[in-house]
Formats: sequence, C-alpha cells, structure tokens
Amino acid sequence: MNFTSLNEAIRSDTIKAAKGPVAIVIAEDDVEVDTTIRHHAYSGFRTILLVAPDEIDLPDSVAAMVHRITHPTRDANATQTIVNKIAASLPAKTWLYYCYNAEYLFFPYSESRTIGEMLTFHAEERRFAMLTYVIDVYAGELNDAENAVSLEDAHLDRSGYYALARQTDAGQPKERQLDFYGGLRWRFEEHISEERRRIDRIALVRTQPGINLRADHTWSDEELNTFACPWHNNLTAAIVSFRTAKALRTNPASRFDIDTFRWHNSTEFEWHSQQLLELGLMEPGQWF
Repeated sequence: MNFTSLNEAIRSDTIKAAKGPVAIVIAEDDVEVDTTIRHHAYSGFRTILLVAPDEIDLPDSVAAMVHRITHPTRDANATQTIVNKIAASLPAKTWLYYCYNAEYLFFPYSESRTIGEMLTFHAEERRFAMLTYVIDVYAGELNDAENAVSLEDAHLDRSGYYALARQTDAGQPKERQLDFYGGLRWRFEEHISEERRRIDRIALVRTQPGINLRADHTWSDEELNTFACPWHNNLTAAIVSFRTAKALRTNPASRFDIDTFRWHNSTEFEWHSQQLLELGLMEPGQWF
C-alpha cells in the first residue's frame, strides 16, 4: 500500500493494526534501497514501512514487500518526526526498528533465527529496548565504488572501538549507559561534528505511550537507553552501515581528503553474524 504523506499513513489501519516486529526503512537516497528491504524482510520483520521521497523507484518485487510512505527524509529532524509519529500510532507493545538505506541489521545467530524469536526472548528478560552498534562498512577500492558502497567488496574495522561513561547534565555517570565510538566516525572525526560521532543507537524498542526518540538516537525513557539489566548482560545487535562512508565520500568537504578508507585494521566483511560476535561487536547475553 502507498501513502502520499506521513499523516495519511498514521491515520490508517495499516499502521494502527500493524503486526510486529515492524521495521521502518528511511531512504535518504536511492543507494541499495532494494537490498536493505530484502535483508530485513528475510530477517523476519512482519511489516516493513519504507519512508522515501517520490523520486526513489523500486522494482515491483521489492515494492510488494513494503508499505510506502512519501515523505521528505533529508529535512531537519526528519528521523525523529518519522519514528515518533509511527511509534505513537502503532499498537502498544509492538516491537519497532528503524534504519536508513544501505544499512543491514545483524543479531546473534541471525542466519538461523528470526528477529521475532530474538525479541520474544529479549522481552522475557523484561527488556523493552535493545542497544545496537552502528558498524561502519566501506568499499575496499574507492576507484571501483565512487560512493564507497560495495556489497561485494565491503570492509570494516576490526578494532578501534571504545566506550565512555555517559554523563547527566550534572556531570554524574548514568546507570548502565555508555557512549560508544569507533569506525570511520572515529578515524575521520575532523569531518564529523561532535554530536554525530557516537556509534550507539537504540534502534529496537517496544512501543509504549509517551516515549519519544531524541536527536541523538536515544529515547525519552532513560531505562530504554541502558545496555543491560541490573542482573546480567543482555542481547545487543549490530547495524552494518554504509551511511557514514557514503556521506564522507559524497560530501565535497571530505571527498578530496580521502583516497581510501582502508587501514592496517581493516578486514573484509563476511556478511555473517559470527564475525561480528567474534569481533565483540554484539553480545549474545543469555541466548544460546
């Protein structure tokens, strides 16, 4: 089903009675929109909402997988507007996920288990949100991939990730919250504004009245922003993302300063959750 505006979509039964888990794919341009949708459909999302401007075309086979919502996605605060309006309109306790085009969700054992199975276990542990690390991937040869996006030649950093205590406005550490850094946002930080350098995103959340996504990809309910419960480690997931590489490669202010994204700690991405587990880029918790 196609909707001509976000407001039309949130008034519809398609949103108000949607079956979860629900994925929102925010298409900022036409790069790998189809593969992003296919990946999340095969991961087990029961409803996929594509939010995109008019000019983005989809093959018929992919268009049939989504409900399309026409909306400007490059405007200021577009992500907050989209996610918050949809979250408020979905049935309560619906698992909701959001990402951008050329981003791909991986979770422990995702090749043999569905997103629904993982979130059922997560909810049984009384967890109603999940921390996801946004892991930068990039083309190994930029001469062959002008926008730094290549699924066949994808690389990632195998080290260089770190965390700092997240502070309250009064300068006190927040309980079970950390700010995570690494990847291209760390290595090319001179081209990234400070507020955009973190790689943590609370991209999976169970809807409830009154919660709102904030500009830094955290939620207004602080418990939703924690990486674990007080008793033990919980599941985390990873979003493999070309978004930063694409932005650095296409932005004139950074494009001519970067000949390659590869360095001595680059490794080929194998498109498998086991590699991300072995690199410590997500956590299986108590799920075996």
